[in-house]
Amino acid sequence: MARSGREGEERKLVLGKYELGRLLGQGTFAKVYYAQDLSAAGTGGTGSSSSVAIKVIDKARLRRTEGMVEQLRREISIMRMVRHPNVVGIREVLASRSRVFVVMEYARGGELFAKVARGRLTEDHARRYFQQLVAAVGFCHRRGVAHRDLKPENLLLDEDGRLKVTDFGLAALPEQ
Repeated sequence: MARSGREGEERKLVLGKYELGRLLGQGTFAKVYYAQDLSAAGTGGTGSSSSVAIKVIDKARLRRTEGMVEQLRREISIMRMVRHPNVVGIREVLASRSRVFVVMEYARGGELFAKVARGRLTEDHARRYFQQLVAAVGFCHRRGVAHRDLKPENLLLDEDGRLKVTDFGLAALPEQ
């Protein structure tokens, strides 16, 4: 990540293409940030089209844990296989000497878990989310992908309230 000044403020840039914003979440091996696609913003893109989520993975930490490099490769491969309206889309994968950056669609609505925690869903909302989840899981299964970590924290909502399945880190293909 490069740092670049702009009128006295510091910007965190990912390979000159994305400006990192706030931390959205973190796991053992990665942190996920909100980011702006600078190329989309510069070409008259709308706020939603230039917004992305970037999973930042430390290469050294990844290499220290047996099997993690292969697991990351599998996760990226699976995300490319399961392009569906109810699955968070992968845009690109970038790398520097020390980090891997997985650039993904940004789900502006946040986690379904947060919405459920605020109170009961109406029957119509619950049914709609369930139908979208079944559509996404069915699509994955038809391609031989088992997610293996479906939970409300891995179900996101976009700005239109559409459900988006994310986090294919534990997903498996038939041979696994």
